[in-house]
This record gives sequence, structure tokens and C-alpha cells, in this order.
Amino acid sequence: MAKERAADTLPDRLSNDPKSPYYNEGLLQRDIGVRFKGMEKTNVVEYCVSEGWIRVEAGKTKDRYGNPLTIKLTGPVEPYFKDEK
Repeated sequence: MAKERAADTLPDRLSNDPKSPYYNEGLLQRDIGVRFKGMEKTNVVEYCVSEGWIRVEAGKTKDRYGNPLTIKLTGPVEPYFKDEK
């Protein structure tokens, strides 16, 4: 039962980049939503609840390694599982 509860809570920080230390494939397989400043965001690359920021892709712009450029936005962050309403 403790494992089920741990799986039902989102971490303080999560990234969808496999190179990041905050990447968690098991959690990302579930449908996770992020509310930022009260609005649903669908293009979030990484978030941190305690520090109050998200990273979103900056259009189709790429860095010199071919990775998408991201912009850090600050404000209240509320991650949640979309299957739990």
C-alpha cells in the first residue's frame, strides 16, 4: 500500500528529458498535467514546485546540439494526474 501512495504523489521536481537527473519514466507514463498561474500548460519540459518555476520550449528554436531551447517562467506551479479529477 505504501508503494501505491508513493506512486500517486508527484515529486517536487520532474523533467521529461532523459538526460536530466529529475527524469522519471514510470511517472511520465501516466498522464500528468501542469497548471501554471492557474492555466493549463501542455508544453512544459520541466517543473519545480518548491522554487515556483517551469521550463517551456521556445518555439521550434534549437541550440547548437539540436536540443530545443527552453524558457524559464516563474510563478505558482500545480502538477496533477489528469486521470484524477
